[in-house]
Formats: sequence, C-alpha cells, structure tokens
Amino acid sequence: MMPALPKVFLDRPIAHRGYHDTAAGRPENSRAAFAAAINAGYSIELDLQLSRDDAAMVFHDYQLQRLTPETGAIRRRTVQELADIPLKHGDEGIPTLAEVLDLVAGRVPLLIELKDQDGAMGAGVGALEQATVAALEGYNGPAALMSFNPHSVVQLAQMAPEIPRGITTCGYTSENWPTLPDETRRHLRNIPDLGRAQADFISHDWVDLSSPAVAQVKSRGLPVLCWTVCSPSEEARARRVADNVTFEGYRA
Repeated sequence: MMPALPKVFLDRPIAHRGYHDTAAGRPENSRAAFAAAINAGYSIELDLQLSRDDAAMVFHDYQLQRLTPETGAIRRRTVQELADIPLKHGDEGIPTLAEVLDLVAGRVPLLIELKDQDGAMGAGVGALEQATVAALEGYNGPAALMSFNPHSVVQLAQMAPEIPRGITTCGYTSENWPTLPDETRRHLRNIPDLGRAQADFISHDWVDLSSPAVAQVKSRGLPVLCWTVCSPSEEARARRVADNVTFEGYRA
C-alpha cells in the first residue's frame, strides 16, 4: 500500500525553490528563501543535486554559473567546497539537504525534487536517491519526494516506501527537451510509469494541464500538483485542474 500524499500538501501554495526574491537578498534554493516561506506559511519546493562526495545538495542547476560566481558542474565539487561558494544576490553558500531539514524542522511541508542524474531519464540513478533517504531518516515533518525520471521514483519506492513520492511531468516538447530522443519524450509525455513507480501524485507543467494524460491521472484519484505559476491569473487558470500550485514571483 503506497503512502497517501498528506492533505497538508494541498491546503497552501508551494513556494518554488523557496519564497525567493533576489532584490530582497533571497536567492532561489537558499536558507533565506526557505525562512521567508516559513514566515509566510507556504510549503516549500526545493531541488537536489549530488556533490562529488555524494551528498544531497539543495541546488537546481547541473552547472554552477547561473547561480554562483563559479563555473563547472556541481557534481565535481565537495560539500565543503560548495558550502564556500556564495550564491549570487545573497550572503550564504550552497546548503545540504540535511542543513535545510534542520532549518525547516517540520514547520511547513517540503516537496523535494531529485534532479535526473542519468542524463537521459534512464536507469543510471541511485546515489542521489540514497543520499536523500539518508538525510531524511528521522525527520519528523511532512516531506514528499519527486523526480522527472521515473527510474528515480522507482528507487525511492524501494528505499523509502514510507515517504510519499510522485513524478514531475510535462508535455515534453522537442523545444524544451531537445536532448531527449523522440521515443523517450513520447513515453514520458503519457505518464505511463505511475504504477511501476508506485507514485502517489504528479506535479505537472501548468501550461499543459489540459493533457489527456493528466485527465487520466485525475481519474485515478491521484492529486495533481503543478509548476510554476507566476501571477494570480495563471494561478486561477491552473486551479481549474490542479489540486495545488507551485508559484514564484508574487504572493500566492
């Protein structure tokens, strides 16, 4: 029996990469952005990548240059090196998942996305999943895990069946996913891996919520979250289908 997604994930908006605002000194996926989300009463969505020494790091990109003064792959730096790299528009380094869990301490729900480590949504995963589950051991707050890569979600079902898990989904257009083969995009677009992954929910691109695949998910009674709305009007449109929204750039 798969765990149900707790209702607390549906009763308040989810701050995308924290309640970030670079003008206010709160970069995305930073402690400052997470503290602001907690203060506002929002749930938090965050992203995970692997360090060189196989720790779960709270960071979205595979490369460092958009978000820090450094360049190169995050996977090539150790935890300590990443802690010493400052995030742009803030005054802190890149945090580990364990550090963020200590900060949040169960006060708001955490929606945690594991970024694909295979490179092509294949089965070359496991290390980030293991690091994530290890960090969450003993954590008492509401947390749910998700990934675009269904193989990752399958691993999570095996490693931590007690933690709710979902698949991050979208329309998989060739424009947005140019490096994925057509066959892979067609497969993922249809969201066929819910059963194999024992997935408890999806989080879908809000502009593609009219997809027949999303309707099928809803017909199964699974919650549909969505990403990422950027205005009250987008939120209103998304909520016609979605059970909750992930948002940024305004007060949801």
